[in-house]
Amino acid sequence: MTGTIPLIGEELPKIPVQTTHGVRTLPDDYKGKWLVIFSHPADFTPVCTTEFVAFAKRYEDFKKLDTELLGLSIDSTFSHIKWVEWIKEKLKVEIPFPIIADPRGEVASKLGMLHAQSATHTVRAVFIIDPNGVIRAILYYPQELGRNIDEILRMIVAMQTSDKLKAAIPANWPNNELVGDKVIVPPARTVQEAVERVKQYECYDWWFCCKPGSPESAEEARRYLRRAAGVQ
Repeated sequence: MTGTIPLIGEELPKIPVQTTHGVRTLPDDYKGKWLVIFSHPADFTPVCTTEFVAFAKRYEDFKKLDTELLGLSIDSTFSHIKWVEWIKEKLKVEIPFPIIADPRGEVASKLGMLHAQSATHTVRAVFIIDPNGVIRAILYYPQELGRNIDEILRMIVAMQTSDKLKAAIPANWPNNELVGDKVIVPPARTVQEAVERVKQYECYDWWFCCKPGSPESAEEARRYLRRAAGVQ
């Protein structure tokens, strides 16, 4: 570890956690799969409830991407279970993924999820972990702003596409204003490679070249974007 909290590119620290589905060891129990760990300020709060319903309704989308979900807050297992029961009874939505109980804030502290103004509330953090247990993305949202779950799905599709094609993903992918759903070729490392680059790929210049992406992944990402925009 190079910092006081995990950083992008580092392995998630090994942490045993108590969840509503039993004890888990991070990241070992999720090796071979992608994992989204997301913290919420507290159980039985309105914005957090809308987020959990949104995650639950998209659970099959995450499963299709070989991705597991894991919630977390500084609440007890008892509180989590009662809240999940309330959501099922009142909102007719079943929460299919486990929630970490962290009443002493130990896990939240290790992952940098504690709120500066409150030691009893976690921020809305999102950690996206790859199948090797490496942190690939970290997002933070304020307490008053609920997360866009479809954007998290788009990010996972984009990172999986990047890994598969050994390429970078442009802004607003797969609807980039310059290259559409193409992907960005890694920078040239030698003079000769820079010369050959413009012969091999579609380029604005030798340092800005792109190649075809994955049409299937692009369409999957567009589906999430349409849903986020309220268009089916």
